[in-house]
Amino acid sequence: MERIDVRGLSCPNPLVMTENVMKRLGKGSFEVIGDTGTARANILRVAKEKGWKAEERKEGGDFVITLRR
Repeated sequence: MERIDVRGLSCPNPLVMTENVMKRLGKGSFEVIGDTGTARANILRVAKEKGWKAEERKEGGDFVITLRR
C-alpha cells in the first residue's frame, strides 16, 4: 500500500500532498503518516468531503490515516 509521509511539513503541504494522491488514484487505498493535529484534522475533513473513508491509528507520536474509496 502506498504511504505518504507528511511529518515535519506545515500546512497546507500535508493536505495538498494527500489531495494529489486522491486525485491520482481516484479509488483504492493509501496511508498518510503525519505528526501535527492541524494536518490530521484537515486531512480527515477533506477526505470525508470527497467521499473517502478514513481509519486512524497511532504509531508512536505520529498518526496514520488509511484512506479508502
